[in-house]
Amino acid sequence: MPPSIGNGFITMESAPANNHSGSRSTAVPDRYSSYSNGSAVAQRRTGATDPKPQDAVPLPPPPKPPLPLETQDASRDDDVQPQLDDAAIKQLRRAFQRKYRHVAAVHAQSQPSCLSHDSTVSPSFLGFRNLMVIVLVAGNLRLMIENIQKYGVLICVRCHDFRQHDILLGLVLFLFIPVHLVVAFLIELAAAHQAQLWRARTVAAKKTKKTKGEEDRDGFGADGTGNVSGPGTGTTSPTEDEARRFTATWHVVAWVHALNISSALAVATYVVYYHIHHPLIGTLAEMHAVVVWLKTASYAFTNRDLRHAYLHPARGEREALPALYARCPYPRNITLGNLVYFWCAPTLVYQPVYPRTPADQPIRWLFVAKRLAEAFGLGVFIWFCSAQYAAPVLHNSLTKIASLDLPAILERLLKLSTISLVIWLAGFFALFQSVLNALAEVTRFADRDFYQDWWNSDSLGAYWRSWNKPVYQFFRRHVYSPLLGRGWSPQAASFVVFVVSALLHELVVGVPTHNILGVAFFGMLLQLPLIALTAPLEKMPTATGRLVGNCIFWVSFTVLGQPFAALMYFYAWQAKYGSVSRQLAGKA
Repeated sequence: MPPSIGNGFITMESAPANNHSGSRSTAVPDRYSSYSNGSAVAQRRTGATDPKPQDAVPLPPPPKPPLPLETQDASRDDDVQPQLDDAAIKQLRRAFQRKYRHVAAVHAQSQPSCLSHDSTVSPSFLGFRNLMVIVLVAGNLRLMIENIQKYGVLICVRCHDFRQHDILLGLVLFLFIPVHLVVAFLIELAAAHQAQLWRARTVAAKKTKKTKGEEDRDGFGADGTGNVSGPGTGTTSPTEDEARRFTATWHVVAWVHALNISSALAVATYVVYYHIHHPLIGTLAEMHAVVVWLKTASYAFTNRDLRHAYLHPARGEREALPALYARCPYPRNITLGNLVYFWCAPTLVYQPVYPRTPADQPIRWLFVAKRLAEAFGLGVFIWFCSAQYAAPVLHNSLTKIASLDLPAILERLLKLSTISLVIWLAGFFALFQSVLNALAEVTRFADRDFYQDWWNSDSLGAYWRSWNKPVYQFFRRHVYSPLLGRGWSPQAASFVVFVVSALLHELVVGVPTHNILGVAFFGMLLQLPLIALTAPLEKMPTATGRLVGNCIFWVSFTVLGQPFAALMYFYAWQAKYGSVSRQLAGKA
């Protein structure tokens, strides 16, 4: 018969006794209480009676609540899958992520914002650098379009004012100035010959006191040539008579050298100032004269020390000489070929021997052609920028300077700063990267450290040490270090260096423009307080100090330096030869 349901138990009218012999009635769970109560009401309505306890069959236990997903996965992995390696786990994780796209943990850890001070990783700002370059290009492109619309095309190849007289005098100076190098060679040749005679006499006198063939303790050797086997011991110092004789001879040689190089510079300066009208031709001639002046001075100073070491070597001095010089010791370096190489080499500091490229390595003429092409292209670019952009700004500033309209002058100064900076950078690259590298390749000059990363200078002193290495090396070797050796303080020695450099700057700028204003001279001297101001910033351990120092350098370089000097010398030129001169003559 079918079973009946009562009080939550399944009852059977007849059932085998052995199936329920040991069964007990159990309490009905609460979750089934409503169901049981409903069955009891139905029984009361039908008159049914409760079954006997031994006939009651309990319901199966309620199902357990489902385990969390992680527990199921863990138990399933523990029961079914073996231990997985990292690659398998990553593969399963990727498969899980592909299957369940909406459960990825986007916020999984605590982290600060990129630009917050709490961020441990400094972000890169290369994108802003690219943005600034784009803005700079776009802004200058707009200025170019505005310039063309306002002034038209100002480029004219045939509109130059190169007079034949200026070109001829410039060529004569270019060929005449190196003659003074030959004069310096003759002076040193005579001094070297006299030094050899003195040394031979000294060796002959010492040989009489020694046995024949015995090595000279002074390091000269038995033959008086100085080529002894093993290092020479040398004497402790020259005698008083020898020192006095050497000093007197050096004074004569120094005065003759000074007369030679000063006459070369004076003649070139006179011809450029009074007879060469065009500033460009005059600048090239004057710069060549200054370069030869510096080279001749270095030639004289270096051979003076080599001659002293040759005549009176103190103990160990021969070994202290640079090992490079052993290939051409004094006085074998006093040859015309050695001097001609020094004249052509891209350096202002004389050495008997320079590091050279290997002899079996041919000259890279393609490299030379590329560097010369760069120099030519940059020269055309400088000419274009000067004629199309700088000239209108300078001409428009004449009335402002004449009326002393300071706000307008400042506006012209800021407008000129951009184009002057572009022209200066192009000239720097053309000279130090293109021309000097081409010259070094042709002469096989191996040390091509002509400049360093001066654009990152965090002080004015760092800039002057790194942007023009040939000039810096000359002044450090022949002016600064000798003054320190004489007991001068570093500040006083630096002041002398900048005074000499300021004089040369005024010659290079003021003489070709026929206006000795002193702007270049005092502009160089004003570098000293700026160097003192930015020197502590260079030594600061934090990047903030170096950043401030670099900003001070760029402001003084781009605004207060070159543009102001260009305005002053251009106005002086126009007042003497150009439109301002005609206006002043009309008023008179």
